[in-house]
Amino acid sequence: MPKGDSTMKKLLHIIATPRGEESRTLKVSSAFIEAVRWNNGHWAFDELNLFTEKLPELGINHLNGKYTLMSGKNITPELQPYWDQVTCHIDRFLSANAYLISTPMWNFGIPYKLKQYIDIIVQPRYLFQYTSSGVEGLAKDRRMVVISSRGGDYSGEPMKSMDTIEPYLKTVFGFVGIRDISFVNVQPMDAMGPDIRNQRIHDAQEQARALAAHF
Repeated sequence: MPKGDSTMKKLLHIIATPRGEESRTLKVSSAFIEAVRWNNGHWAFDELNLFTEKLPELGINHLNGKYTLMSGKNITPELQPYWDQVTCHIDRFLSANAYLISTPMWNFGIPYKLKQYIDIIVQPRYLFQYTSSGVEGLAKDRRMVVISSRGGDYSGEPMKSMDTIEPYLKTVFGFVGIRDISFVNVQPMDAMGPDIRNQRIHDAQEQARALAAHF
C-alpha cells in the first residue's frame, strides 16, 4: 500500500517531448511516477506538456516587463496583460513542491520548447532576486528529477563534453535555488541497436524506481 506522511504535495511533470506514447523518455518517466504513487500516496500530479501547451512568445512587451522589474520598478498597466501571460506559468511552477522534467537530447541539448519555458519562468522577483550579498534563488527547498534520453552514449569522454543538458539544467535551476537535482540518462537509444536500447530503458526504469522510493 502507499505510504508516507499526511501532507499533500504536488509534483509538476514538465514534458519536453512531442512523441507521446512512442517516447522512450516517457517510458522511464512513467515508471518513476508509478513508483512515487506506490511509495507515497500523498502526492498530487500536475502534467505540463510543452508541445501542446500554448506558451507565450516572448516579445518586446514581455522583455520590457522583465527589465522594468530588474530596474526596481513595478509592471506598468500597459505591460500588465503581457506580464500576466508570464506569471500564470510562474505561479504554476512555484505551486509545486517537486519537479520531473522529461526531455530527449536534441543536438546535444534540450528541445527549444523547454528552453522557451525556462525563459518564461526564470524572472526577477519571482524565481530570483538581487540582494546586498548577491543573487538569491526564490525556489528553494524543492527537488527535481530529470529523465533524458539520448541517441548515443554520453556517459564518458569524448562524448560527455558534448552533453549540455546536465550542466545547463544544473546551472539555471541552481540559480533559482533548486540544488537537489537527480538525473536519469537513458542512453544509447539508437547507436547500438534495439536489444541494447531495450535493456537500457529497463535499467533506467529501475534507477527511476529506486529514486522514487526515497522521494
